[in-house]
Amino acid sequence: MQYDVTLKTLPQRYVANLRKVIPSYDDEGELLWMQMEKDLDGSWPPVADPCYSLAIYHDEGYKESDIDVEIQIAVQGTHEDVGDVVFKTVEPVEVASAIYRGSYDQSCKANGAVAKWVSDNGYDYAGPMINIFHVSPHDDPNPENWITEVCCPIKKK
Repeated sequence: MQYDVTLKTLPQRYVANLRKVIPSYDDEGELLWMQMEKDLDGSWPPVADPCYSLAIYHDEGYKESDIDVEIQIAVQGTHEDVGDVVFKTVEPVEVASAIYRGSYDQSCKANGAVAKWVSDNGYDYAGPMINIFHVSPHDDPNPENWITEVCCPIKKK
């Protein structure tokens, strides 16, 4: 599969944020997204449009265990922290990105395409990898319908 890589800026946004070290990538849904749902139960703020439902992977490179992951969803207004959920403003960030449809097993190939683009176009990495979940298991249980955008923050060399 071919991945088209584009340059774009994720805008400043106000987010509900949760960051933890989790045992594996597969635990992200249960240990982070479900925890955010639980902490915000009954007090979910209005979600922004677009919502920028995303995960930031803070470790350098792939790890088999003890993964440092931060999840965010853009919300409207300002809010008090609840449980492990912290509300904060996130500054804009320039990224190289590629979108793919289907299961998350394409993530490595999409990341490889973005990494090659970064190298070939005179950029350096400027932060941890980000996945934006345009359509996720929360939205649709069928992996064929999932839409994920792989993003690498960058800066010109």
